[in-house]
Amino acid sequence: QLAGLAVIAFGLWLRFGGAMADFATDKKSPEYFFLGLYVLVGAGAIMSAVGFFGCCGAARESQCLLGAFFACLLVIFAAEVTAGVFAFLGKKVAIQEAQKIYEDAYDDYMKNPVGKVNSTIYRYHVALQCCGKGNVEQVGLPCPENIQLPKNCLVEIQNVIDTNLHLVGIVGIAIAGITIFGMIFSMVLCCAIRNTRDMI
Repeated sequence: QLAGLAVIAFGLWLRFGGAMADFATDKKSPEYFFLGLYVLVGAGAIMSAVGFFGCCGAARESQCLLGAFFACLLVIFAAEVTAGVFAFLGKKVAIQEAQKIYEDAYDDYMKNPVGKVNSTIYRYHVALQCCGKGNVEQVGLPCPENIQLPKNCLVEIQNVIDTNLHLVGIVGIAIAGITIFGMIFSMVLCCAIRNTRDMI
């Protein structure tokens, strides 16, 4: 249950906190990346529910509930592995999608450097601590203050997604390990209950 709640909290933090959240505040957002986070949050919710039933099975010494707990953990483990492979294979698409959002905002700003578009591109610049699409200062762009050397926003977008995907991978491996231990212990407990009943 605790692992499931931790996964939910981590997924929501990646979705609504940090630099990636700013890409979802406009009409366009990197759906491919966020879809993976929604799957992560859903898996965490399922893990919490399954953990509750596993506790009930252990408390009641029910082989049926423990067997169902094992089966659910096996399905969750398979889903985690599949989602992990899917996320890393789709990393390039997610990066391109997020970069396209920035480029569209950049082009809109160049056409009309006042109003809402101005605040949109400035929000991206502050979140990513970058300015423009080059490595030199671009005149006329709303850049954050205290930037020593302006960074290429397209490169920073790639770095942010790479970092977040690595965090997701680390959490996924940790949760997969917990899932394997859960399956092992549920089977050991189930066998112990069966042996105790056979002796009686």
